[in-house]
Amino acid sequence: MTRSEIREQAFILVFEKIFNPELTVEQMKDISRECELFELDSFAEKLINTVTDNTEKIDETISSCLRGWKIGRLPKVDLAILRLAVAEIMYFDDIPDKVSVNEAVELAKKYSEEKSPSFINGVLGSVVRGKNA
Repeated sequence: MTRSEIREQAFILVFEKIFNPELTVEQMKDISRECELFELDSFAEKLINTVTDNTEKIDETISSCLRGWKIGRLPKVDLAILRLAVAEIMYFDDIPDKVSVNEAVELAKKYSEEKSPSFINGVLGSVVRGKNA
């Protein structure tokens, strides 16, 4: 399984968690296994745990990079993609920032609205610039 496919797994479960915040990572793993969706990869599990454990800080970072938007108004798909990418940028030093940004844009092309890829690219560009400042 490629890293892109693994990120897609993580995205699906991060998106699910937005609607069911009480779900634990273990419960999400069980559901995906029982529904025969996929067996959660260890990298995907690490990503999901990072998002879950740091959602408040990740959302603060996203909010600080939004221009004319409030995080609560974002489409939930975009929020899930941004949370995943910001988690990678902030907490996974072994992954180049440009890879995280590109993967997020690709997820947006597949799952979100027409304007979302450029919006996500812009927000994540601000996150990366802020990190490197």
